[in-house]
Amino acid sequence: MRFDRVRLRNFKPYADTDVRLSDGVTVIHGLNGSGKSSLLEACFFALYGSRALDGTLGDVVTNGAEECEVELWFTHDGRSFSIRRELKRYGDQIQTTTCTLDSDDEETHREGAREVREFVADLLRMDAEAFVNCAYVRQGEVNKLINATPSDRQDMIDDLLQLGTLEEYRDRAGDARLGVEDVLSERRGALSSLADQIDEKEAKDLHARLNDLRSKLSELDENREHYEQQKANAESTREEARAVLDEQEDRREELSELESEIEDLEATVREDEAERDRLGDRVADRRDRVEELEATLDEQLAGVAVDDAKPETVDARRETLDEREADLREELQETRSQKNAYETQAERLAERAEEAESQAAEKRERAADREGDAEAAAETLAEREESLAELEAEREELEAVFDDAPVDIGEAASHRESVREDLDDVQAEIRETSNDLAAARSTVEEAERLLDEGKCPECGQPVESSPHVDSLEDDRERVATLEADLEALNDRKSALEESLSHAEELVEAENRLGQIADTRELVEDAIEEKESEIEGNRERAADLRTEAEELESTAEQRREAAGTQTERAEETRETIEGLEADLEALDDARDRLDDLASTREALDEAEADIERLSEKRAEVADRNEERREFLASKRSRRDDLREAFDEERIEEARDRLSEANDYIEQVSETLTELAERRDELTTRIGGIEAEIDELEDLRERRDDLAARVDELEALHEETEELEAMYGDLRAELRRANVESLERMLNETFELVYGNDAYSHIELDGEYELTVFQKDGEPLDPEQLSGGERALFNLSLRCAIYRLLAEGIEGAAPTPPLILDEPTVFLDSGHVSRLADLIEEMRGFGVRQILIVSHDDELVAAADELVRVEKDPTSNRSTVEHASDPSLTTVASELNAGE
Repeated sequence: MRFDRVRLRNFKPYADTDVRLSDGVTVIHGLNGSGKSSLLEACFFALYGSRALDGTLGDVVTNGAEECEVELWFTHDGRSFSIRRELKRYGDQIQTTTCTLDSDDEETHREGAREVREFVADLLRMDAEAFVNCAYVRQGEVNKLINATPSDRQDMIDDLLQLGTLEEYRDRAGDARLGVEDVLSERRGALSSLADQIDEKEAKDLHARLNDLRSKLSELDENREHYEQQKANAESTREEARAVLDEQEDRREELSELESEIEDLEATVREDEAERDRLGDRVADRRDRVEELEATLDEQLAGVAVDDAKPETVDARRETLDEREADLREELQETRSQKNAYETQAERLAERAEEAESQAAEKRERAADREGDAEAAAETLAEREESLAELEAEREELEAVFDDAPVDIGEAASHRESVREDLDDVQAEIRETSNDLAAARSTVEEAERLLDEGKCPECGQPVESSPHVDSLEDDRERVATLEADLEALNDRKSALEESLSHAEELVEAENRLGQIADTRELVEDAIEEKESEIEGNRERAADLRTEAEELESTAEQRREAAGTQTERAEETRETIEGLEADLEALDDARDRLDDLASTREALDEAEADIERLSEKRAEVADRNEERREFLASKRSRRDDLREAFDEERIEEARDRLSEANDYIEQVSETLTELAERRDELTTRIGGIEAEIDELEDLRERRDDLAARVDELEALHEETEELEAMYGDLRAELRRANVESLERMLNETFELVYGNDAYSHIELDGEYELTVFQKDGEPLDPEQLSGGERALFNLSLRCAIYRLLAEGIEGAAPTPPLILDEPTVFLDSGHVSRLADLIEEMRGFGVRQILIVSHDDELVAAADELVRVEKDPTSNRSTVEHASDPSLTTVASELNAGE
């Protein structure tokens, strides 16, 4: 897998950034806090979404931005893919609005955060956590594997190597086996219970009992059919009698309804006649109202300036009044605005006069402050001149230290390093000589012991006539020589230590001279600054007093102008009162005109009411005439029904209905008894049939259950075999992976620690790590120094990456190897070894390595350099590609830039 390109908009410190990445080693370089790690976090976030974040979605959106967008293009297993995620702020919440994944085959498309994340996990065969454990060494997590407990480390590596899946399968197989055992035990118990139930039911002779009950039921059904036929005949007679009675009852009801309707119609006719009389009275009242309104209208016309009360005449007069009102109000508004302007100008002039007086007072106070500052600066100037003299005296004393020194000023640090190197060399010779002396003494002691026993010190044979007896004297001479050499070396060491102490004093003196030079320059600059400050304060005090006098004169002029504007405002107030009186007169005229219009409208309404009531009175008369004709027809129908009513036929029908009801009641009781007996027989037959069906069902269930028990026994054997197979397979694969991982780790370890005191690493089946020194002593990795431990962990992570890249059945596509600030715990020596490790991973065929670092030593290992800078003003980061990062001049330029 390879990252090809990442585009960011409002992601963390990036406003709008587009970065292309290529094969090989890419170093993302910049100062701490410039936003280097955010580029790789954006790639990780694009792949796995919120699962890739330590915080929340709100942490990735640039401060102050409402939206955020991340787009990643990558190649995997020969196919190209692109992922796009968009975030948007809704109040205090950040939500994903767009998340899509597409490929170059135009067939693969996923939409939605969950679908994209699951597709990426399936494509890479690792989720976000596995990605971090395999390929992404995040900042501050370089020691994650070594600090983990053995069980946690085992889970991490097993998950990466897909062995956790086998353990999951084994657990599932074990759960399945236990489940089969539970079901098998339950089924065996159920089979035994079914056999007992079948034996119990077969002993009841169910079929013979069923035939006897069915014979009794047949006889009962024949009697029941006879009584039901007789009952049907009686019901037919009853229905005929009821039909006669119903017919006569219908006639009686119709007759009653007709009489009621006739009575209602007669009442309605009387009510309408009364309504017609009332309408006539209301018409007379309206005519009287018209006469009163006409008289009022004549009176109102005399009080308004119009010839008649027609609507068009009234509207024309109202329009004239509106135009006059508009003119008056416009003039009133202008006059009020003019008055307000005079008053406002007067207030502003008064306020500005007060402001000028206040500013004048302030400037006089500031002038006094400036004079005080000048006096204080003069005192400080004297103190700094005294401090400068003290520094000059201390400088002369320190320069005198170098008069008898073996080096001049400026050479003390190099002289100290030279002495320190000589001391290190002597100490190394002392350690080597001490080791040789200890070995020689041991050889002499062993030889003397053998001589005391009568044996040769070299071959262990009897010393008589041995050619090696003389070697003991040589060993004793070597011990004496080594002791003399060691004493001389210790004397030289003491002398060098004294020289180193003196060199340290010279370095301190040299450093202090540099500090004095810097401080002296600062003090001289401060003296010059204070002199300038004193002169400036005194000049400024004089200027401020002049400005105060000018402001006081301006304040007096503004007060005079404010009085003039106040007088003008008073003159306009009288004009406003006259205009307001004219508007009140207009309102009175408009009210009289409105009264005239209201009277005219009331007169029109009264005349319309007369016309409407007259029409309604005529309608009532027409409606009553129709009702009288309808009333005559209903009276004729009532007379016909009275003649058709037959009392004798009704009495005969009642007798036949009573007889039929009596017979039906008697035969119904008999049929009820027969039905109860039949229900009893049917229930008993149903019970026996149910028992027979139950017996057959029990037999079928017994056969099915017996077959199921056989299947479960076979399945139980299969689950036991499957559980064992997964366990054996996991153990075998772990053994193979442990061997491969140990081999790869030692290859990397040999590159990193080949010349140190460590020989190799052992990795047991539980992924417990042990480092062995060259003398065979085992060490826990946590006993290594901070830099060694960090480099050891990087070696382990690279070995795991190699194992995953090579795969179980051949090469497998893996993500880029990502190292985020891997040099945090490394000194310069270990950083150079890290560069060798990176070069080694390239040799193993790692397609893409991405390194985030502020360390210039890693620049030489890069094929491509990406420079990240942050603008301190906007707090936004930018990205720039360097053309040839491997050149030394580039590293120099980076150092100069920083």
